[in-house]
Amino acid sequence: MLPTVDPAILSALNLSPTSTKLVSHGGSGFSSTYKLTSSKDGHDLTYFVKTGTGPAAEVMFRGEHASLNAIHDADPTLHFCPRSHAHGAMRRASDGLAQHQEASSSGRFFLVTDFIELGSSAPGGSGMSLAKKLARLHTTPAPVPKGYERPMYGFPVATCCGATVQENGWKESWADFYANHRLRAILKEGVRKNGSDAQLTEAVEKVATAVVPRLLGDGHLKGVYPVVVHGDLWSGNHGRGRIGGKGGAEEVVYDPSCVYGHSEYELGIMRMFGGFGSSFWREYEELVPKAEPKEEWEDRIALYELYHHLNHFALFGGGYRSGAMSIMRKLVAKYGSSGSA
Repeated sequence: MLPTVDPAILSALNLSPTSTKLVSHGGSGFSSTYKLTSSKDGHDLTYFVKTGTGPAAEVMFRGEHASLNAIHDADPTLHFCPRSHAHGAMRRASDGLAQHQEASSSGRFFLVTDFIELGSSAPGGSGMSLAKKLARLHTTPAPVPKGYERPMYGFPVATCCGATVQENGWKESWADFYANHRLRAILKEGVRKNGSDAQLTEAVEKVATAVVPRLLGDGHLKGVYPVVVHGDLWSGNHGRGRIGGKGGAEEVVYDPSCVYGHSEYELGIMRMFGGFGSSFWREYEELVPKAEPKEEWEDRIALYELYHHLNHFALFGGGYRSGAMSIMRKLVAKYGSSGSA
C-alpha cells in the first residue's frame, strides 16, 4: 500500500490528491524519504520529500530549506542544487502517534525539494565541473540581510550539521563568528553529549582565544568577504544527476548546512573526508586563489577541519576526540601565544 500524501504537502504544492503519489525512496539516518509524482496543467512533476518527527525535524527542515535556496539563489544558472519548494508541519499523525491529535500538532514535519535523478547521464547539461560551480558560488558576494547595510557573516536561521543544531547569529567579524558560533558552541554540545572534559575544554578555549584571531582576524586575513558556503560538503553530499526532470545531467550538491562565511571554511570537511581528486583541487585554486597570507593556508584549513572533528565527537564520541586534540596541539604550539577573542 502506497503512503498517503499528507494534506499539508498537497496544499503547499497546490496539487490534487487524485493525481499525486508518494513512494519510499532512498534512506536517511534522520528522516524518512520519498519520491512524489504528480501532474498539473498537463505537466508531469517529480519532487523529493523528507518527513521527520519532533522539534529536531522542524529545525532541520527549516535550515535545509533556507540552505538549498541560498545556494540556488546565489546563481540559479549554475543548476548546482535542488530548489526547496516548501517545509512545515504535517496535518496527519503517523502510525504509532495518537490519532486524536489536532491536525496542526501532529508532531511531524516535511520538506519538499526538486527531485534529483542521481547517476543520470542525460545529455544537454552545462558541462560545468564541480570546481567551476563551487568557485562561482564562493566568489558570489552574500546578500545584505534584512536590517543591515552590508553583507554579514552568519545565516538567517539555525542549520543542522548532521544532528547538531548550529545557531547562526549575524556577526561583522568572521573570526568572532567562527570562535563563538562554531568552536565554542560545538564544545558545549560535545560536553553535553559526552560529559565534562577539562583537557578538551582548555584546548578549544586556547584555539578560540588565540589561534582564531591570529589566523582569521580582521585586517590579517586579506580579501575575505561573506559568501554562501555549503557547510557539509563531503563526497556523500555531492553527485551527478538531473534536477527536476529538466535539462541534462549536472554536477550537484545536496543536504547543505549553509552559512555566509569565508569560502575556505568549505574546504575543511572536504579535506577531512577526501573524495575530491587532485584535478578538482588544481582547478578550484586556479579559480579561487588562496587567501593571503597564502603561507598560512594549510593551518587555516586545519582550523576549519577542527570544527568537524569536534562535531563528529559530539555526534559519535570515540576517536574523533583524538583527531581534534592533535589539530589543536599543533595550532596552539604555532600560534597560541598571541591574540584575543
